[in-house]
Amino acid sequence: MPDSTLPLPRRLAYAVGHFLNDLCACMWFTYLLVYYHSVLSFRDTSAGLLLLVGQIADGVATPLVGYESDRTRGCGSYGRRKTWHLIGTVSVLVSFPFIFNPCVGCGVGTPQWVGLIYFMPFIIVFQFGWAATQISHLSLIPELVTCEHAKVELTAYRYAFTVVANITVYGVAWLLFHFQHAADPTVADHLSQLDIPVFRDLALIVLGIGAIFSLIFHLGTRESVQYRDETGEGHPLLPDLSSSTRPLLQWKHWFTEPSFYQVAALYMCTRLIVNLSQTYISMFLINSLLLPKKYIATIPLVIYVSGFVSSLAMKPASKHIGTTMTYFVGLVPILGFAVWVLLDLQMGIRVYGAAVLLGSGSAIILVMSLSMTANLIGDQTQSGAFVYGAMSFTDKVANGLAVMLIQGLYPCRTLVCCPECMWFYHVVMVTVTGGVALVAGFCLFTMIFWPIRIRRH
Repeated sequence: MPDSTLPLPRRLAYAVGHFLNDLCACMWFTYLLVYYHSVLSFRDTSAGLLLLVGQIADGVATPLVGYESDRTRGCGSYGRRKTWHLIGTVSVLVSFPFIFNPCVGCGVGTPQWVGLIYFMPFIIVFQFGWAATQISHLSLIPELVTCEHAKVELTAYRYAFTVVANITVYGVAWLLFHFQHAADPTVADHLSQLDIPVFRDLALIVLGIGAIFSLIFHLGTRESVQYRDETGEGHPLLPDLSSSTRPLLQWKHWFTEPSFYQVAALYMCTRLIVNLSQTYISMFLINSLLLPKKYIATIPLVIYVSGFVSSLAMKPASKHIGTTMTYFVGLVPILGFAVWVLLDLQMGIRVYGAAVLLGSGSAIILVMSLSMTANLIGDQTQSGAFVYGAMSFTDKVANGLAVMLIQGLYPCRTLVCCPECMWFYHVVMVTVTGGVALVAGFCLFTMIFWPIRIRRH
């Protein structure tokens, strides 16, 4: 049976369970496009296609993993969520190193389509593993705690380690670029094939760190084993008498709940803001603002430090004004960032100030959207993984299609950024933050009149 709260060691042990995923996701969203386009010299549409394949693979895997995670008991007495978490962790560890390494056996004259075919299987395995780890980890929240504020707190702890993971990636990236320049001062400030060892070493380092934290999660998190009936839906080992009169929702029943679509739309907008801004911030820095390549490590670092600081105030804020209003507060700095980027075309080092706004706002809306999802599930933990999987499906597919659309609109026909692309990435950053934030605000507005609750009787 879930507790109202958890002791601090168990909260920390749970929170680090997504650390490996966060490390890899940080590299995936921040450096994938810039690595394949600027380092491996892939065409912009080819780089976008690889990201789209990964997002679709993740989007398809998440509801399937969620469904299977809900209906299976796991490996013996290990627990269904932790079993899927372990499967996902192993899949990530064996596939991710190949994504940030050049094609084995490919040379200068190798057609680009060969490289695409080479990388796709590794990306698909990685995204399956990432989805299995994410869904199983999120599904543990309503199973570990019951109190709404405890769920917000656990989500905030989880996000705090997400921020630490991102800080780790950007910190290590900055060190690798710094040591590269110290060893060979003739290395240019723009990205090239000389930077392949930097990204390779970065991938291996984050995998080693993430594996250690995954071990801590598996050793320190206890999951209650649940029975499974003939329908394949899990039930608690000891029933909750307070909720015995409520119907148990199977996965198909969620499609009749209006709040399911409200939360899905808001979560999709949230992830579009967070992921697309993370994906295109590097392009914006080096192509629009013409800053040296070290800024693709320092600016994202500022973003996530700001997010970490703002995450500390989320629990008391949500307790006093509620998750909906706290989410709205998070939209304000994001809109401020969009206006700043739109009006200040020659930011220079002032981009650090804009990064603080983006980081603090992104942290707030991400944690609140996850808390809303946990509140939607409530005591319906027998199908909770499916809900998280469905939310993630909308997020991944929307992100993949958005990236392909942006890559298809890229104005230059050469690998080198032309004058048109300087304005292009300004527009992209304004749209994926301010534009999507307005849509998220509308979704939030609907929750004032139709609050999040299960209406099935």
